[in-house]
Amino acid sequence: MTFTLRPFAASDADWLIAQHADHYAKVEGFDETFPALVAEIVRAFLADHDPACEAGWVAHDGDTRLGHIFCVRLDDETAKLRLFYVVEAARGTGVAQALLDTCLQFAKAVGYNGMTLWTHESHAAAGRIYRRNGFTRIDAKPVHSFGVDLVEETWQITF
Repeated sequence: MTFTLRPFAASDADWLIAQHADHYAKVEGFDETFPALVAEIVRAFLADHDPACEAGWVAHDGDTRLGHIFCVRLDDETAKLRLFYVVEAARGTGVAQALLDTCLQFAKAVGYNGMTLWTHESHAAAGRIYRRNGFTRIDAKPVHSFGVDLVEETWQITF
């Protein structure tokens, strides 16, 4: 698959929110609180991110968006990976790895000492790519979120 990465733009917001809403409702049974959370995260990034230490990227093939990822500031030393998603047609093609590589390289380049992320155990493919890239799962707990029972996970990596 041919693709390139570019910075996330405000014009990507509606697509990103719709991708999350549609996919996770269909695959996980998530309710409307999930896309509301995604929209809140995107709005906050657009309104308030610091480009010196926070960024987002979109993978695309021409006009077709294939996925996205964000690096945001958790604190002075730690970045937080957010909204990592690849459309089904692009999974297994290298898009996810390219997005993650870009995010990790950015975090290191701007001086973070590590990165953390939050996900769910049911996202097994995400867990595999995190583990393969040096992340360690540091916490897992059962929760009821987005209308379903889940196991919430926290992962981290130190640079």
